[in-house]
Amino acid sequence: MKSVELCQSFSDLHQDIVLFRFDDVKGEIYILAGQDIEVIIYLSWKLGVFTK
Repeated sequence: MKSVELCQSFSDLHQDIVLFRFDDVKGEIYILAGQDIEVIIYLSWKLGVFTK
């Protein structure tokens, strides 16, 4: 599963996983890692990556 692979990658880079949430209405997964990484995995499995 792509979300688990991303969490493992963040862990390998010593980034804390602050939030992992599945929105069952939209079918999206939200991951907040470290202080400045936000990832959204959309229903189509496309990634949205945002950094501060």
